Amino acid sequence: MNITSQIKQPIFNEMELFEKKFHESMTSKVALLNRITYYIVNRKGKQMRPMFVFLTAKMVSGGTVNERTYRGASVIELIHTATLVHDDVVDDSNRRRGFFSINALWKNKIAVLVGDYLLSKGLLLSIDNGDFDLLRIISVAVREMSEGELLQIEKARRLDITEDVYYEIIRKKTATLIAACCALGAKAVIEDDIQVENMRKFGELIGMAFQIKDDLFDYSEEAIGKPTGIDIKEQKMTLPLIHVLNTCTPQEKKWLINSIKNHNKDKKRVKEVIAFVKNNNGLAYAENKMVQFQQEALSLLENYPNSEFKAALTLMVNYVIERKK
Repeated sequence: MNITSQIKQPIFNEMELFEKKFHESMTSKVALLNRITYYIVNRKGKQMRPMFVFLTAKMVSGGTVNERTYRGASVIELIHTATLVHDDVVDDSNRRRGFFSINALWKNKIAVLVGDYLLSKGLLLSIDNGDFDLLRIISVAVREMSEGELLQIEKARRLDITEDVYYEIIRKKTATLIAACCALGAKAVIEDDIQVENMRKFGELIGMAFQIKDDLFDYSEEAIGKPTGIDIKEQKMTLPLIHVLNTCTPQEKKWLINSIKNHNKDKKRVKEVIAFVKNNNGLAYAENKMVQFQQEALSLLENYPNSEFKAALTLMVNYVIERKK
């Protein structure tokens, strides 16, 4: 049994029912929209976000979920899907999880409108059922994700990102949505703000570790047999690079910044940058930070009694930093 199936096992029935409810939450009277949403539903990813919602809910409540849990998971997935559709337009990307992206098949205008539609469906699902507490959690996440993306664009132009700014970017861009999943899972089933905040923090820490792991893939040969250097080509400042820029000599720093600014499409130069970052402790430093976030996340689970849900969440946290792609 693969690791995703192991994580899903304690919430298998909930995930089955969720898929049905999620599909229903997307329906429209417009045939074109239904065709596109059908395409989206049939090309789903690992569905990590709904899994976080259900596992958190069951762990904090001692094994129960309710209709609010399903709605919360659907809203998160609707909004996450909307952001992916919009991201593909922004990045001019033609592929998503190995399939054609919506903008590749139906053009940008339709993709933007579909993203807006999914966002509004998510908001209305909460409003129509009076889940205003859940809606607040999700709306904060959407605001922060937009801020994170714009902060990254602003900083990338100048290549002057400090480690603190980098953490702020990834907290908003990536971690905030996973934090929302865990807060929402708890909030849907219990009225205990301390536990809800505890779970929000847990999700945020996992999200931070998750993004650093993603950044490390740019330098690793495991996933595809050779380092890709895509982040360098796109002038994205990630933790391994930021650390090396902050610790190398002024001369080396000048060479690095010049390489990223002016030679980021030169394959040979990108390879040299990758080698330089590796040789100057960039990867080891980032890995160490990733493990710190992971350990801090796990410590937040210690006060909960042992259960299959807690075990699955622990497995999920470890999977985040051990995954190969």
